[in-house]
Amino acid sequence: MVRAAGGRPRSWRGEAPDRLTRLHPASDSHDGGLLDVGDGNRVHWEVSGNPAGQPAVLLHGGPGSGSSPGARRFFDPRAYRIVQFDQRGCGRSTPHASEPHTDLSVNTTEHLLGDLERLRSHLGIDRWLVFGVSWGCTLALAHAERHPDRVRALLLAGVTMTRRSEIDWLYRQVAPLLPEAWARFSDGVPASVRDGDLVEAYHRLLHSPDPLEREKAARDWHDWEAASLSVDPAATLPPGWADPDFRLARARIVTHYFRHAAWLDEGALLRGASALAAIRGVMVQGRLDLQGPLTTAWELARAWPRADLVIVDGAGHSARDAGMTEAIVAATDRFAEGG
Repeated sequence: MVRAAGGRPRSWRGEAPDRLTRLHPASDSHDGGLLDVGDGNRVHWEVSGNPAGQPAVLLHGGPGSGSSPGARRFFDPRAYRIVQFDQRGCGRSTPHASEPHTDLSVNTTEHLLGDLERLRSHLGIDRWLVFGVSWGCTLALAHAERHPDRVRALLLAGVTMTRRSEIDWLYRQVAPLLPEAWARFSDGVPASVRDGDLVEAYHRLLHSPDPLEREKAARDWHDWEAASLSVDPAATLPPGWADPDFRLARARIVTHYFRHAAWLDEGALLRGASALAAIRGVMVQGRLDLQGPLTTAWELARAWPRADLVIVDGAGHSARDAGMTEAIVAATDRFAEGG
């Protein structure tokens, strides 16, 4: 594991303390509901942990993956008031993007930023720690750069900024490293468009009037993502990935966001990193991450002096890869202690 503080690397070796090799105990939610955020959407939210603890909001990946009870185990439930919510169109939020007529035009980065502020206000939270995973990192950065006074600290794992260059990497340039999976993925679209924009091609298939064509496209999309998710060949996929409705909703939302590059000007979040100057941050990044290559986190660390970049050797994109869990729990414990 290598740590870089403000872009200045230093080595770290040795075994992690035993307390960091385990997730925190599971905790049940003690509050929750559906928040009306407008446009016919209601987002599902829940709170667990200590009602009087430090507020922390968890931003799930995807976009469209939904929240999971397991994610709250990165946080000590005695120290944190843990807030989770399902972003528009996924999880237990309504309407669900697997439904054919769900309007995705009102599901954008701008809408999610508004939802996040509504939820913070609804819960009476002034400032919170923001934890983002994968796509959740992009949303966390956008929120923090817009509302730096509302963010006590940032914790990012599998760092992304959803730049067009990152999307092109994941859906074209990484192909030589995964030739078998790439062949299956590219064969899933008509031959006439295989050399073009596969995100756009899959977006069209996922909105086909033929339900079997939609289902196959969603399965093919997730098979490609699964190929690059973890470096552990024995790793299991998130349980929801076996659910056809989950796959269809998530694939529709992902392609909707990625074909628009999340409605962010290329490099906007990196250029806006000066807004993070007063915010303490930790980024946890697998050195072998194929979905969110290390260069993204490295560039952000150089532009954000108060952030520590923790590079986990031998880990990929999954927060459950060896070393990733330990580094994330170490960060949440440190923030809980005021570090």
